[in-house]
Amino acid sequence: MLRNLCAGTLVATLAMPALAQAKPSLRDVPKIENPLFAIAMAKEVADHCDTIAPRLFKGIGELRRLKGEANALGYSDKEIRAYVDSDAEKARMRAKGETLLAQNGVSYEKPETFCAYGRAEIKKNSAIGVLLRAK
Repeated sequence: MLRNLCAGTLVATLAMPALAQAKPSLRDVPKIENPLFAIAMAKEVADHCDTIAPRLFKGIGELRRLKGEANALGYSDKEIRAYVDSDAEKARMRAKGETLLAQNGVSYEKPETFCAYGRAEIKKNSAIGVLLRAK
């Protein structure tokens, strides 16, 4: 009996640090954040350029893959939904996107700059570009 108690105590003690560690915010997980950002940027480009369209099925497939990846990392569907629906995260992602666009000469007052940026991303076959197609 003492042997079982000691073994149980050892297992519980070893497991405690793992239980005490909180998962980082999904924004701090690059393999989730970076592809999600690329999807958001591709949508923004397609929304502002009439000659570029989103690759919808590719984007949906990527979103499903990211959800599976987040689940595999231990995030529940509820945690994922809270992250995606968070107004603060949406605002952070928008600010990040606006910074990237401005750094690349894209202006909301000049829709053609979205088209030029989108075509360049498509040509580079970047994470954003693979989610876009020229019409």
